[in-house]
Amino acid sequence: MKLSEPLIKKLGMPFLPSAMVEMEYKGKDLSIKTDENGNAILVFIGTRQANGTVKGERYARTLKYDRSGRRIKDHWELKGKAT
Repeated sequence: MKLSEPLIKKLGMPFLPSAMVEMEYKGKDLSIKTDENGNAILVFIGTRQANGTVKGERYARTLKYDRSGRRIKDHWELKGKAT
């Protein structure tokens, strides 16, 4: 499953730095891990289990910056199943 453009846009907004954010999006449960700048870097999409974990798919984000701090690469990649 590929991430939709509206979801990518939602994941592009700033979150709390170095946190795990939980939310719902179109009937799916999301757990979002952020970096020290508040950028989403890891997302679990699926169904939340009784213990709080999300069973479904796991995506990782690649962010690269040039020397002036301008973002030159922003890419989401499916990493596999999340259990």
